[in-house]
Amino acid sequence: MIDQAKNFLKDVFGYDEFRPLQADIIENVLRKKDTLVLMPTGGGKSLCYQIPALIFQGLTVVVSPLISLMKDQVEQLRESGVAAVFLNSSLTASEYGRNVDRIKQNSVKLLYLAPESLLKSDMLEMLSSVRIDCLAIDEAHCISAWGHDFRPEYTQLIQVRSRFQDAACIALTATATPRVREDIKNNLGFDTSNEFISSFNRENLFVQIVPKANPLEQAIGFIKKFPEESGIIYCFSRRQVNDLYAILKQEGFSVKPYHAGLSEKERNQNQELFVRDDVGIIVATIAFGMGIDKPNVRFVLHYDLPQNIESYYQEIGRAGRDGLKSHCLLLFGYGDIQKIKYFINQKNDHEKRVANIHLNALLQFAETHDCRRIPLLNYFGEAYSTPKCSMCDNCLAEKKELVDITVPAQKFLSCVKRTGERFGAAHVIDVLKGSQVQKVFKFGHQDLSTYGIGTEYSKKQWLHLSRQLLHKGLMIQDTEFGSLKLTEKVWDVFKGKETVLGSLEEQQPAGNAPEQPEKNPACDRNLFEILRKKRKELADQASIPPYVIFSDKSLIEMAAFFPQTRESLLDIHGVGELKSEKYGAVFVKIIKEYCHTHNIESRPRRTRTQIAGNDRSLRKKRHVVIGEAYNSGQSVSRIMTGFNIKQITVLDHLYKYLQEGNSLKPDEFLTLSTIPPDQKTAVLETFDRLGSELLRVVFDALNGDVDYEELKILRLCYLTGD
Repeated sequence: MIDQAKNFLKDVFGYDEFRPLQADIIENVLRKKDTLVLMPTGGGKSLCYQIPALIFQGLTVVVSPLISLMKDQVEQLRESGVAAVFLNSSLTASEYGRNVDRIKQNSVKLLYLAPESLLKSDMLEMLSSVRIDCLAIDEAHCISAWGHDFRPEYTQLIQVRSRFQDAACIALTATATPRVREDIKNNLGFDTSNEFISSFNRENLFVQIVPKANPLEQAIGFIKKFPEESGIIYCFSRRQVNDLYAILKQEGFSVKPYHAGLSEKERNQNQELFVRDDVGIIVATIAFGMGIDKPNVRFVLHYDLPQNIESYYQEIGRAGRDGLKSHCLLLFGYGDIQKIKYFINQKNDHEKRVANIHLNALLQFAETHDCRRIPLLNYFGEAYSTPKCSMCDNCLAEKKELVDITVPAQKFLSCVKRTGERFGAAHVIDVLKGSQVQKVFKFGHQDLSTYGIGTEYSKKQWLHLSRQLLHKGLMIQDTEFGSLKLTEKVWDVFKGKETVLGSLEEQQPAGNAPEQPEKNPACDRNLFEILRKKRKELADQASIPPYVIFSDKSLIEMAAFFPQTRESLLDIHGVGELKSEKYGAVFVKIIKEYCHTHNIESRPRRTRTQIAGNDRSLRKKRHVVIGEAYNSGQSVSRIMTGFNIKQITVLDHLYKYLQEGNSLKPDEFLTLSTIPPDQKTAVLETFDRLGSELLRVVFDALNGDVDYEELKILRLCYLTGD
């Protein structure tokens, strides 16, 4: 079945090869095994259930939390020729009814639903009347109270699993700590062995943190580097969004606001304008972004400090989903920490403890002078050992001069040990500074030898030191209670065998790092803009986002390799059979005319199959895939649904399959014919007399009484002996 999956990958989605883990995940799902998938945003999670959906006989139900996300996914699938629908409140009654009818008629491969819709009794009853082969749970971190976006209705999805026990279940997320992953598996009753964790490293994202000095000037200077490109600016509050939006608009930028204080209509309109490239920049609170799959966001600017690493990672993950280089800038001001702490202090004790742990991890990331990816990926349980990523400010900047902080480190670590490794940094610091707070006396810690030995440093300095010790792996922090525990590495520090280098002053992040290296493929920029303009024109005519037609990456490759035939266009990233049929002639014509005017020749793109054997035929053609599917028992109707093609197209593919010397089962063809028996006999006798190669000759001999689709059906009957 994995061979069939590879064919769908190229023919439907236009990709030459699977990304890491995709093939293994798809194979696991096809075997109906529980599957937990952790992949970064833009890493290809959707294909892990969309391709199995095309192979399964029955329906794949996709649980998705947002209406806009469902709409976006379904639009993209339909453009690729996949039969997909959604059911939600955005549909009219008649549209909703038509989609339900299509589901009941088994003419749909994927159904997108919100969890609350799926859990309704009438929906479950309707779905019980059809075959469900797969349940895909997107944004699965919503199941866990330890996730950054907990949704109680997600915890009830185990009921759906129980109801459709024969269906494969795949849960997918881009942001989940080890604790959240355990919650997902436990809540869904997953077999622990089927967990697929891709690297969280988004290599195409340049990560930069600069001191927040004059944020307005910094923001304007930054976004001016991305003319005609899409970007998102995240702010802490609605008021900040409105103020920044007004100024940027006045400065002439193409910009719209987005936050919960706007009406739903205005939010949806602004998001739609952004998705369709009618607006370049969105200024938003964290409410924005989860419901879009726009691949060409070239920058994300955090105007204010996010509340935790999960939010930060998810928000920067909205940049560069097409794999092209994108820039993520955070303006870091220590004053923002107090804003976040104010809201943290409004929570109950448990929530406060969790939020403070998350904030401390974010500060550790922001303050590091090592590669940014080390603390970022470590937070998600991934060890990152590359000494220099070359895609963050710290790796490109001159190294900071660090000082010997071994003695204060020994004091702090010793106090952690003497307090029993049961407390967080705040309590340890109280002991070190000789605080008179009640908690110190409650546990008798005023009698410890470390009590009062750290009065020479401020609480902020000690907190800064504690985050460095965590980053260096000398301590770990309990994810639930926040208590600090020592690691084996600490004993060399105690014995004086290991020197600890760092800083005691709260140093601002690097502010003048060199610009990131150019990583996007070189292309003819003028041709790219011409192709982009045509894409926008076609998208507006079809009322779909431009990237649904072709991504920027596809256009860049067209403008780099200049394909001038439909065959060479199929070698371009993201160009599948249906998109080639639908749009290929338009784009090839533009490229040919441009190349003729500028005396440019095509540059063959080395595809995966060409590299492997320099022979495009190594990949199965679509007519071969369809011929094999028919011989394996799939009906013509099922093939029409699976490939979202008309019956006459299936007949053409099967005839081509026969012409290459293959055989076809003769079981079904005669039943497809709807003409009277005497006409069937007349057609078959005409084939005997005139042959079956040229249907126009047969059509004329029968005085046009039998249409071409009937002739193609009966030709297959004739050739297979049906």
